[in-house]
Amino acid sequence: MATSVIDSPVFRDLFTEPRVRKIWSDSGRTEQYLAVEAALSEVQGRLGIIPADAAKKIASVCLLEKIDMVRLADETAEIGYPVLPLVHQIQSLAGDAGDWCHWGATTQDITDTATVLQIKASLDVVADLLERCIAAASGLARAHRDLPMVGRSNLQQAVPITFGFKMARLAACLLRHRERLAELRPRIEVLEFGGACGTLASLGDRGLDVQKVLADTLGLARPPITWHTDRDSIAETACFLGLVTGTLSKFATDLKTMMMTEVNEAAEPFVLNRGSSSTMPQKRNPISCCYITACAASVRQSTAALLGSMDADHERATGPWEIEWIELPRIFSLASGALSQAAFVIEGLEVNGDRMAANLGITKGLIMSEAVMMALAPKIGRGQAHDMLYKVCRAALEQNRSLAEMLKADDAVTEQLSHRQIDHLTDPARYLGCAGEMIDAVLAHSTTSDHDPITTLAENLDEGFPSRAIADS
Repeated sequence: MATSVIDSPVFRDLFTEPRVRKIWSDSGRTEQYLAVEAALSEVQGRLGIIPADAAKKIASVCLLEKIDMVRLADETAEIGYPVLPLVHQIQSLAGDAGDWCHWGATTQDITDTATVLQIKASLDVVADLLERCIAAASGLARAHRDLPMVGRSNLQQAVPITFGFKMARLAACLLRHRERLAELRPRIEVLEFGGACGTLASLGDRGLDVQKVLADTLGLARPPITWHTDRDSIAETACFLGLVTGTLSKFATDLKTMMMTEVNEAAEPFVLNRGSSSTMPQKRNPISCCYITACAASVRQSTAALLGSMDADHERATGPWEIEWIELPRIFSLASGALSQAAFVIEGLEVNGDRMAANLGITKGLIMSEAVMMALAPKIGRGQAHDMLYKVCRAALEQNRSLAEMLKADDAVTEQLSHRQIDHLTDPARYLGCAGEMIDAVLAHSTTSDHDPITTLAENLDEGFPSRAIADS
């Protein structure tokens, strides 16, 4: 019976990504154990360390469909680890050849290498979803490069920006994550094969030969030294996922506030009944954003736990290692789920340019006070210009008049600025600074993706993904 959102048939497609969920399932993990055991036997047979016929027989039975998962679970509960129970089944299936199975290896060699293979496969999915998000965010930045909107500071209107600028900042963050991923992978995608305490003593002078060929066979890097209790690369991977989901959570937080009825500047993609309330028919709640923020919060906790797993004693540890068994499936599942939800949202984001323009006008030009202040500063000094604009803004609020009206009615201001200059200075579209150039700089670093955001959105909507859940609030 499923008790976690990762495994729940009701919740799993909201919180996780199916490909990653499969990688970290019991069957996915066991398949990797079998792949490592098969490769180890094949390599040792090739090198003449075990009989070639035995190696071939062992590899031939290392198939998931041959494994009794109920027996594996029962024996794991007795022994405490799943590798030895799996080896027992391989030995039984291979007959006399089974005596050569797991030759010179220890449980942690198989477990860690299988985990690295799971991480490698999961990072492939993460990379794919990240590219979708980058392509979609870059597309929005390009399409809305010059669309003015309110820039907010402390949830207050500050100065104008463009929606393209907002999306380019998201794209820039995601591009940095792409760089981090490329830097990370060579450090984590490394074989673990060291024997009891990492010295490969059980294989005599052939240990490093086996290690090298085994690494090549499995498509992993060869470690300079065994890393049984050195878990920095695992922890670094967790930190990377924490950073990625942190960026997605920031985006989701912004979008949730932009979807507020009073703001209404952007919205998640429309899917019939998605975001409906059971009691308030008019509502269209943010759905994907809520799951993104929930996933990100949980990933942060898993990151902390995986940092804790670095506290491993001596050459083989008592306890911290098992933290990874709990947290790695969760952190990858939830991080991929957040990325999947984000890709869906960014690819189909609804942008309300008319409402952005309307919101720029609700302060009747007060959002342009900095522009006027900076125009006056060279003439009368910045401090005096600030005080002058402060008084004009207070008066405009009290009298419910526009900033331009108040400026034109103030003799001290009109001594320095003409009415035409005031009109120019209070136009939000004329105070966008270097936003366009910054957007172009980000787009220059964004490579073309194989994903077509519009096509992908249509496919997602056809499939009803994410699930059309009804959320009450």
